[in-house]
Amino acid sequence: MEENRLLSWGVFRSLLAILQWWGFNVTVIIMNKWIFQKLDFKFPLSVSCVHFICSAVGAYIAIKLLKVKPLIEVEPEDLWRRIFPMSFVFCINIVLGNVSLRYIPVSFMQTIKSFTPATTVILQWLVWGRHFDWRIWASLVPIVGGILLTSITELSFNVLGFCAALFGCLATSTKTILAESLLHGYKFDSINTVYYMAPFATMILAVPALLLEGAGVVAWFYTHQSVGSALVIIFTSGVLAFCLNFSIFYVIHSTTAVTFNVAGNLKVAVAVMVSWLIFRNPIPAMNAFGCAITLSGCTFYGYVRHKLSQQPATPRTPRTPRGRLELLPLVHEKQDKA
Repeated sequence: MEENRLLSWGVFRSLLAILQWWGFNVTVIIMNKWIFQKLDFKFPLSVSCVHFICSAVGAYIAIKLLKVKPLIEVEPEDLWRRIFPMSFVFCINIVLGNVSLRYIPVSFMQTIKSFTPATTVILQWLVWGRHFDWRIWASLVPIVGGILLTSITELSFNVLGFCAALFGCLATSTKTILAESLLHGYKFDSINTVYYMAPFATMILAVPALLLEGAGVVAWFYTHQSVGSALVIIFTSGVLAFCLNFSIFYVIHSTTAVTFNVAGNLKVAVAVMVSWLIFRNPIPAMNAFGCAITLSGCTFYGYVRHKLSQQPATPRTPRTPRGRLELLPLVHEKQDKA
């Protein structure tokens, strides 16, 4: 009886974690699109800067005041040698996501973001010479094919938005791969990751945001009709962006790796549906079919990666990878979510 009760609580906790992760993620994406499209605040660098400021303040409150997680101490020299490079890539990743949201629909942007497993595998293969099981390569075929079909049939296709989303995938992969070497010895959780990276990201982004968008933001202040309510929405999106990081920390500790991967793909479908209900951007049948193919490929990729992770590590030989990390991409690892 007690065992059934604990099992029911575990299932309920996992479901609650997934739902609140979906809620924060979809809400942040929709709010950012609303800011760019409805509020006419077309300044992705400034929006990203607001998000980083809110995340830095939120992480400080969570660790220093609320004691949600203990602070992971970092050596002073490692702040610049390890954390700063990660923060730079982290900053690029967020900015490219917001730039893509300005120019392309949420549905198209989310489908392109599903390309991240492919960019991770290709980047590790080309740059680090890592080897992967043939099933990993096979899982990339529907991902790439679905992206191509979606791009060809997208009615609101924009080259800048498409490139921003695509390079955002590359930045996400780079950040995940760098985490293995740069943060070696530091077992960061999401809150500590944001605590250290958000201030650096704010510092990196503040100057270009001021130089490139400062005049436009000032002009927006004088021309927009409801500045007060618009600023509330913009800063609320920043608070929710921090909550999203916290929700990721909760969900990865409440579900298995396979559940997390499947839930991530279903989250894309939820984001696409919600964005269509709100913005009514046209989605042709072939476009939706391409998105479905991509998500199916991502699910298969997650399944293959999980099955390979259950196999014993291959002994080191000159012709084989040095360990399990070389067989598997680091995307969606439970230990590293920023």
